[in-house]
Amino acid sequence: MIDQVSLANFKAFPASDIPLAPVTLLTGLNSSGKSTVLQAFALLRQSYESFTMFPTDGALEQGGLLLNGDLVELGTGQDLIHEDFVRSPGLPTPLIGIGIRTSDGHTHEWFARYAPEQDVLPLHSASGLPHDDSLFGRCFQYLRADRIFPATSYPRSHHQAIGRAFLGARGEHAVNYLRHHAAHPMDDGPLRHPRASAHTFLDHVVAWMQELCPGVNLDATEIPGIDSVRLSYGFDGTAGLDSSAPRRPTNVGFGLTYALPIVVACLTAGPGSLILLENPEAHLHPRGQTRMAALIAAAAAAGAQLIVETHSDHVLNGLRLSVKKGVLPASHTAVHYFRRRGHRADVVTPRINGDGSLSDWPTGFFDEWENSLEQLLD
Repeated sequence: MIDQVSLANFKAFPASDIPLAPVTLLTGLNSSGKSTVLQAFALLRQSYESFTMFPTDGALEQGGLLLNGDLVELGTGQDLIHEDFVRSPGLPTPLIGIGIRTSDGHTHEWFARYAPEQDVLPLHSASGLPHDDSLFGRCFQYLRADRIFPATSYPRSHHQAIGRAFLGARGEHAVNYLRHHAAHPMDDGPLRHPRASAHTFLDHVVAWMQELCPGVNLDATEIPGIDSVRLSYGFDGTAGLDSSAPRRPTNVGFGLTYALPIVVACLTAGPGSLILLENPEAHLHPRGQTRMAALIAAAAAAGAQLIVETHSDHVLNGLRLSVKKGVLPASHTAVHYFRRRGHRADVVTPRINGDGSLSDWPTGFFDEWENSLEQLLD
């Protein structure tokens, strides 16, 4: 597991150490630095997968961080560097750095030289890959806020969904992954839903989706003759639509399709998994947002690490309820509230206690309901 991420001269962070836990919530106002934390991880993964981080000949001077790729598009060096950057002594250009500390106590750092017009920043120094392979191994998922939307078909890429077990940064391969693994047995553990009609992967996906929208069921099938798959929804039936007329996603709405990749990602989680989620609450009713947090907690209880950016107090409260119910110990959670102080991000970290209460409630931290209520009662 990754215990801490450190950022230097990276967007809103001149120099910051951010502790992480099995479940870490990143909260705060817009443009306060939350997404930057996820982007730092995605940048490292993207650079590794594209072979720009460590070229095949091993020459460090040829390596670099790839700013634009399949996971993130960060622009050029001038878009990435902190506005009040700090120069390193004796170096002509500032360094942009990302560091991670793993649970085995080792720290790994990557420092790239600032190049304002380049989208591959040359490495100045880099450590080897960590023994913890959650970031660079097979069990990695990153689901951005701009996920798949309701459509008549989705891509059927064997390489991505089955070979790499990767759902895509927008979840575009989640439907094909579900189709391929639908009949596979679900392992015992916290992610098995008590009301699943059977023990297949599809049955448990349906059971968790019904937490978000009661009565929904779904099916994923290949479209013969083309490299696409079809997703169908029904209501008041069971997995596979055996008692409900199928409906196209375009006739159901955004919420279910937007949430499906997150449900699939969490149900594939296990020891050594790293899942990065942006706004899992998007397009969901408050009840569904709270239950989404329960799924995230169950994935962490199964051994995965999840780093979640959220604007939802329902997600926060769902995590607090999971702690109170004993799904996760309080020590396995971290909540960070980001706020801007001029050009830099400031991070406040309230602690979830064992009874689900919070150690403190910083100004601006999910307090809009109280502010509105005070005005209504005035």
